[in-house]
Amino acid sequence: MNVAGFIFLLSLHLGVFQIGYGRNASTRPAVVNIGAMFNFDSIIGRVAKIAIDEALKDVNSNSSILKGTKLSVTLQDTNCNGFLGMVEALRYMATDVVAIIGPQCSVVAPIISHVASELRVPLLSFAATDPTLSSLQFPFFVRTAQSDLYQMTAVADIIDHYGWKEVIAIFIDDDWGRNGVSALNDKLAERRCKISYKVGIQPDSSVTQGAIMDILVKVALMQSRIVVLHLNQIVGFKVFSVANHLGMMGNGYVWIATDWLSLVLDSESPLPSETMDKIQGVLTLRQHTTDSDRKRAFFARWNRIIGGSPQLNAYGLYAYDTVWLLAHSLDAFFNQGGVISFSNDSRISSMAGSALHLEAMSIFDDGVLLLKNILLSDFVGLTGPLKFNSDRSLILPAYDIINVLGTGIRQIGYWSNYSGLSTVSPETLYTKPQNRSSANQKLYSVIWPGETLSKPRGWVFPNNGKLLRIGVPNRVSYKEFVSQVRGTDMFKGFCIDVFTAAVNLLPYAVPYKFISFGDGRKNPSYTELVNKITTGEFDAVVGDIAIVTNRTRIVDFTQPYVSSGLVIVAQLEKERSGAWAFLQPFSRRMWIVTGSFFLIVGIVVWILEHRINDEFRGPPKQQVITILWREYYEHSWPSSVACMALCGFNNQLQLHCKSDVNPHSGAFIFSN
Repeated sequence: MNVAGFIFLLSLHLGVFQIGYGRNASTRPAVVNIGAMFNFDSIIGRVAKIAIDEALKDVNSNSSILKGTKLSVTLQDTNCNGFLGMVEALRYMATDVVAIIGPQCSVVAPIISHVASELRVPLLSFAATDPTLSSLQFPFFVRTAQSDLYQMTAVADIIDHYGWKEVIAIFIDDDWGRNGVSALNDKLAERRCKISYKVGIQPDSSVTQGAIMDILVKVALMQSRIVVLHLNQIVGFKVFSVANHLGMMGNGYVWIATDWLSLVLDSESPLPSETMDKIQGVLTLRQHTTDSDRKRAFFARWNRIIGGSPQLNAYGLYAYDTVWLLAHSLDAFFNQGGVISFSNDSRISSMAGSALHLEAMSIFDDGVLLLKNILLSDFVGLTGPLKFNSDRSLILPAYDIINVLGTGIRQIGYWSNYSGLSTVSPETLYTKPQNRSSANQKLYSVIWPGETLSKPRGWVFPNNGKLLRIGVPNRVSYKEFVSQVRGTDMFKGFCIDVFTAAVNLLPYAVPYKFISFGDGRKNPSYTELVNKITTGEFDAVVGDIAIVTNRTRIVDFTQPYVSSGLVIVAQLEKERSGAWAFLQPFSRRMWIVTGSFFLIVGIVVWILEHRINDEFRGPPKQQVITILWREYYEHSWPSSVACMALCGFNNQLQLHCKSDVNPHSGAFIFSN
């Protein structure tokens, strides 16, 4: 029985072991199918296709990552222009893949993300940067590059760094463009800046130069000279061409392009000289990737493989790292017992027979587990650390800030969400305490449009703005304050000089025109002139207008720059000082009267005291001394004299003060 029982238990153990071994083997299939959808004919797509192929070779040749399992990628060319891209992507979703690398275009991403959430297939996009693609609305959408939210924060910090307050935004009129500009507007508002004018351009390449010229002519009439371009490369270079033709690439203008320009400069450099001439002085941003030996080695490998165009760009590096991110996540997925299996959705099956063949779509049963492992990834790729925060965004977002110069580019600094603008690489700053003070925000010098090193003011007096109507009294007397130049609409005088000097100190344009008030034969009524502001005839008034109570109740006055009132002009003699300086407050006659009163009071005291007080008796000399002594100490005569002398000095000080400051001059009047 013991031998039989032992054999039975051994058989049972071996059977269970074989069953468990078979279960583990089933979770490690020989091939795992993943998908990739992007536009093969775009700059990003051409580079991403090669980068994904190279990443597959590296992953499949590394036995330590998937332990015998191979990755197989099915590529799908999708259009970025709305409806066609959605149809192509929906057809592709019918294939049983555990994850999809893509989509590239932010316009297509929302529809695909809704489908992916239902099918539980993670989407790992290395190029859809629309900031509204949030994890709450699209739980299976994972962005493996930086969101445009951070790029627009960098643009806002640059604008604030140079002290500009208003910008003009030109954008592609689709979801990506509109949402990007909306994020920029929010970030500018946090810095007390704003978008004064924004205009969209149709997203397809058929937009004509005439349409762009109409837009730029309106921009040229605006006050702001800071232009932000959030476009694609086709439309973007058309805008620069027209702007150059209109003379808008010269002194005074500032052009800031988002990373679409740096993408072209990195991928297709060197550009033709005629193209580079049209973008001189432009600022652009590029997603920052950590400098490392692995990255430099991959660049050298890329040059050996390609030997020309397209050159490797930041999106190609993110595409490469996305494959490795998925490989690490699948390895953790299999280690946790994940199984690749699919099941049909009854809601989709009821749509059988449609032209799109939606019934072929199936749900990835363990998709939630794979998504969890993707979000828990933590490794270092070619772009740097790949780790997600609580918002499912990559940690440590950063951008390079580039100035287009000559036949190439020049990096003038960095922006990072950790420290803001800096001339030091973000990796160096990560090792130091965070410091985002204004004194720590630095960039290297910029060669602005027009080949100037001087920072553009950022605004001009607009040609289409409403002019402020400034009322000016047409006086016939005291023309030194304000007077009209004969035969013209111009005015001159002290008040006009103060006004123009104040306007020139403002950091923004204030267009205005002077309007004469009065017939020039007699001085006009200033009260009536002030009332013209309340009726809306004038926006403001400039002149020698007195600040009085009834006027302050209806209008606001500026700080007075001329004080009127009664002023006493007196010669100021140099005061002599010495031991007898205390005698100066009183005249000689005053001192004689004071001394006389002193003696009279002493005699009265002697008359009253000498009969009953022994101290007032004796020789006459002794009695005189007693009178003076008692008068000095008992009646505090010196203190009285000192007080009178001090009051005399005080009166003189008050007299001098009243000579300099007229209490009725209106120097401190607060209007209602």
